[in-house]
Amino acid sequence: MAEDSTVQDTAGTEILERPKFSWTFFFDLFGKKTISINGNLGAIAIFLFRSFFMIFHYKQIPAIVQQVYFIGAKSAQIVMLVGFFTGMVLGLQLYHVLVKFGSVGVLGTAVALSLIREMGPVLTAIMITARAGSAMTAEIGIQRISEQIDALHTMRIDALGYLISPRIAAAIISFPILTAFFDLIGIIGGWISGCVLLGVNSGAYFYRVVSATQMEDITGGFVKSLVFGILVVTICCFQGFFTHMRTDSYGARSVSLSTTSAVVISCVMILISDYVVTSFIL
Repeated sequence: MAEDSTVQDTAGTEILERPKFSWTFFFDLFGKKTISINGNLGAIAIFLFRSFFMIFHYKQIPAIVQQVYFIGAKSAQIVMLVGFFTGMVLGLQLYHVLVKFGSVGVLGTAVALSLIREMGPVLTAIMITARAGSAMTAEIGIQRISEQIDALHTMRIDALGYLISPRIAAAIISFPILTAFFDLIGIIGGWISGCVLLGVNSGAYFYRVVSATQMEDITGGFVKSLVFGILVVTICCFQGFFTHMRTDSYGARSVSLSTTSAVVISCVMILISDYVVTSFIL
């Protein structure tokens, strides 16, 4: 048998050379992934900046109001429901933890700061992503595969200003307001769980809520909600706007995969950006 790295046919002619192991394969693989990620991040950044600067036009006001109703008003019920039961769970769990140390009087502080600093902005953003973000991705994706966006370009209408800018403006308005609703209803839920059901003094509870909550805590929660709002709308709209460029599917299936990707990526980015923003605020 020949000891070279070639495969020969019956006639003795060389037809194929066996692949040789090379460490450059790993560098090629990671390099391609890195270049792909950088390209996507650059595309998303350009997508966001172009859409953001088109907000400041008086003709955008009716579309912004419509999107505020869709993103904000129609999400208020689910956000407040989740906030109420989140506050009740916090009141119940923290009561049984604090009672071991004889510190039940600080229940209001623990509930309020947990909601205002962390759980309020994060859970509000996740709920809006699940309800409004997925709908935005599906709607824009269907407009893309049905060539409605191409028709806008034909009529010399900027699709980013027409479709994306009002949604970004509506998210900037709606996310902080819904976060405030979540915090307020959550504090009330904690009061019902801790005071009405478990017997903690109501005066001590609300005194601790007021005395422990500083303006920096409220401002930090609103800053997080603004960051989450911009991230969620940008990711969801980007996935829908470029759903036709997916390489793993096409047509209706590409819309479904884009919607799934938008929700998953948005939730992951909410948690990552929560840590980053918190590290700068503290």
